[in-house]
Amino acid sequence: MDDFKKVNHMIAVIGAGPAGLFAARQLAEQGNFVVIINRDIKPGGLAEYGIYPTKYKMKDGLRKQFRQILEHPNIEYYGNVTVGDGGTLNLFDIQMLAFQAILITAGAQGTKWLGLPGENTTQGVYHAKDLVYHYNKLPPFSQKQFEIGRKVAIIGVGNVMSDIARFLITELKVDEVIPVARRGPAEVKFDKKEIEHIIAHLDIEALDAEIERVKPHMLAVDQDPQAAHDYILSALPKADPPQSNSKLKFIFLASPTRVIGDEFGNFLGLEVEDNYLIRDEEGETKARSLGTRRLLDVDTVVFCIGDQVDKKLGLPTQGNQFVKNPFPEYPIDGISYESYNPLAGKAVDGIFVAGWSREASVGLVGVARKDGERCARAISQYLENINPVAHPDKILQIFEQKIKDFGKPIITKTDLLKLQSVEQAEMMRLGLEDFKYVSNEEMLRAIEYSHVFG
Repeated sequence: MDDFKKVNHMIAVIGAGPAGLFAARQLAEQGNFVVIINRDIKPGGLAEYGIYPTKYKMKDGLRKQFRQILEHPNIEYYGNVTVGDGGTLNLFDIQMLAFQAILITAGAQGTKWLGLPGENTTQGVYHAKDLVYHYNKLPPFSQKQFEIGRKVAIIGVGNVMSDIARFLITELKVDEVIPVARRGPAEVKFDKKEIEHIIAHLDIEALDAEIERVKPHMLAVDQDPQAAHDYILSALPKADPPQSNSKLKFIFLASPTRVIGDEFGNFLGLEVEDNYLIRDEEGETKARSLGTRRLLDVDTVVFCIGDQVDKKLGLPTQGNQFVKNPFPEYPIDGISYESYNPLAGKAVDGIFVAGWSREASVGLVGVARKDGERCARAISQYLENINPVAHPDKILQIFEQKIKDFGKPIITKTDLLKLQSVEQAEMMRLGLEDFKYVSNEEMLRAIEYSHVFG
């Protein structure tokens, strides 16, 4: 930025997914200067690395929006910069640089597990996020080897399951994909549109038999087995054509209890316990164990059970989330965006959380955008009581020097344009609908090549 004279406040946004980018735009349009700090080279977060790879039109539209946001003169971008314990910076570093507010929109980068025996010591056990990052080409997950067998159990029945199943069926062409649901077929969480990509592979006879098996438990809580059956099959009229010989088989009312492996860590099977359904005092349906267990004949398991925030970031956490102020000073639509220290019994001054950093694994791009923009309103209210920054140019110079001293290549908005140009050229040369490099080293070389020969 050439002219800092009209800057009101300086704000650091950590994370460049939809929540962070749209919040940054709103804050910048109010006359603030926003420094976006991103772990990855590219911006976009799950909009870039979480949406299924072949949704080209959606991804292209989002990329255009993000580029427009980064063109704002009051926004600067620094990619390939990690924040947290062992990173390029920590939160204390950023606070000491005199940023007047810090917004955390780094998503939910921690991995949530069930704590089952064998899940950490047996090969062929994966978390959905790692696999999604792998096939969406996010370094370093893009370079990791995943040993996927012929029969894969997926724990969970939401939209992430649909994407994982789609990858297994259309790309790896496994023999069987077996989504395992703790509750019954009336409570699946996937959207009909998402399952259209895989429903042609459904083993309908197996579905009929499974719904018949759990029918008594559904009727006991006034659930309609036929309606659940019809909802799943309602995706068939718009189903994608079959992409392989893979079979999709649902298992309901089953909870994983143990991953079974041998002494060398080789996968032998997945143990599950059977459940039944009850209604609690609030009328909510709950799954309870029948006390019987059985072994599923699978050789890989993928957990689609949500995510948790990265505890290394340095904010107080509780469960899977950062702690929010239970009595917010700047609530927006009844929501608290203020980080909170329960030991001190007060808000962490000037630090806010939004998107999946506020509520892990909830909603996709539209939800994240709205959450980021609401949080920007909370930050604006907070800044009303703070004097404008005196020397924003000096703060930015010190910040830039600090991250450069760390010795890692730092990615700027100019670098992003160079990378985009090179990848676009490669896409055209190869005749593809999309192209991106799979490693940071390749991206950095592409940026340098563009600098030398552009």
